[in-house]
Amino acid sequence: MPISAIDAISPAFQHTRQQLFQPFRIGQWVRIALVGLLAGELSSGGGCNSIQFPTNTSGGIHRFAGPALPNIPPGMLAALVGFLVVFGILFWFLWIYLNSVMRFVLFDTVIAKECRIRRGWSARQRPGQHYFLWQLLFFFAFPLSLALLVGLPVLFGFALGWFKEPKQHLVGLILGGMALFFVFFAVLVVWLVVHVLTKDFVVPQMALEDISAFEGWRRLLPQLESEKGNYAGYIVMKIVMALGVAVVIGIITFIVILLVLIPVGGFGAIAVLGGKAAGLQWNLYTISVTVVVASVVLAFLVYVISLISVPAMIFFPAYSIYFFASRYAALDALLHPVRPPFTPPPPEAPPLPPEPQPIG
Repeated sequence: MPISAIDAISPAFQHTRQQLFQPFRIGQWVRIALVGLLAGELSSGGGCNSIQFPTNTSGGIHRFAGPALPNIPPGMLAALVGFLVVFGILFWFLWIYLNSVMRFVLFDTVIAKECRIRRGWSARQRPGQHYFLWQLLFFFAFPLSLALLVGLPVLFGFALGWFKEPKQHLVGLILGGMALFFVFFAVLVVWLVVHVLTKDFVVPQMALEDISAFEGWRRLLPQLESEKGNYAGYIVMKIVMALGVAVVIGIITFIVILLVLIPVGGFGAIAVLGGKAAGLQWNLYTISVTVVVASVVLAFLVYVISLISVPAMIFFPAYSIYFFASRYAALDALLHPVRPPFTPPPPEAPPLPPEPQPIG
């Protein structure tokens, strides 16, 4: 019988407690943090607010960095910018592919209550590739939808000359701007809802039946039509719980990040002052070293946040699995395997009487 969004909370909590704390295994915790981070589940754990650093440039850092930037030749600077653009595009594609495969590794981790990255990576390449293609099409669909629903009305306004003489079309511009804002908001909400429903309810079908995301959606749509209220309640409950988890994890993350940034900031200040004393200037090499070091520090901080968010990384997938398992027989059979009835062993035959001993 299908359960409600509220009824799925308790088994998800029980599952999370059993997987993470009965017993507690640091190796599993570390691996789940990596899998959840690559699977994009860090946002479900609340993430953290953007970290702001002091922006006062009146000190020695400004004097150290400011005059040296013009020393980079324009051609070398253009090559560096081009390299960063190409690297960023390639990195984005690589990240989407890692995210696609790791989504299935996380699914297997929650089901089996055991995180095996190498085995999951090898076994989930095929559904990961299907999900990778879906994500590429889905991500490109968002700006395309905005271009059609928002860009075309803006071009229409230019064609009518509203932007050349805005005072004469002030009412139309205000009403049109408000309408475009609501259209943009509606497209964003639909995009986010489809993304959540895909990773929560389509991915399990792809994992268990080796089907495409489009086939998974074809099967999911009739359920959404027949249970609008239950699925709407699921989305609302997930938003409410995500906000609550975001507050808790955000507070813990803020404290931990402060403790981590104290030694890192001290080391950075010493490095900057030492470079200034040694007469170093900003050039291609010092900028490259700074970017590499900053990237390593940022990756370390993100992974620390991921370690803090491990309980949420297990709870939210488990919540979706228990909610959907009551509506998807294949998942329910995997989550609650039916054990064969116990049959007692056949009774042992009575021991044979001892053979008579010969007389004499």
